[in-house]
Amino acid sequence: MPTTTPIIVRPERPGDEAAIARVNDEAFGQADESRIVAAVRRNGHAAISLVAVSAGAIVGHILFTPVSLEPGDATFQGLGLGPMAVAPTLQRRGIGSELVTAGLVECAKAGCDVVVVVGHPEFYPRFGFRRGSAYDLRCEFDVPDEVFMAAELRPGALAGRRGVVRYLSEFSQT
Repeated sequence: MPTTTPIIVRPERPGDEAAIARVNDEAFGQADESRIVAAVRRNGHAAISLVAVSAGAIVGHILFTPVSLEPGDATFQGLGLGPMAVAPTLQRRGIGSELVTAGLVECAKAGCDVVVVVGHPEFYPRFGFRRGSAYDLRCEFDVPDEVFMAAELRPGALAGRRGVVRYLSEFSQT
């Protein structure tokens, strides 16, 4: 069911940090994701960070960070989606979908060819994500095949590529 209060999706800006941490902590029920977001921000590795705002309050957040492909491929332009969080009281109202849609548009504008995600296999395919294994991609983390997905933002971007997708070190330090 869509929310009745308009949602505005905009880039993260200074001063949003505490609200972003709160949304991630509440959505995930623990602080691992907010620690990842803070570490990525502190190290200057956030490629795209967007927030969803409703009635002046941040109610959602999505982060995209650089990923690499091994064996090495200097022409690979990939980003990892995650974490993505929506305040628990507002979940299942389309806010996450708005964040993903806006985020993928920003990724394409930034010249990104591919986005990968570890996430719900029922949610992400509607945005063009397919199992990473369909592209001969594997995730560096030990996750079930159906939860590691990739989307080509430039058709054919994954043609002839294969390997292990590596995330930033911040994702391994929680």
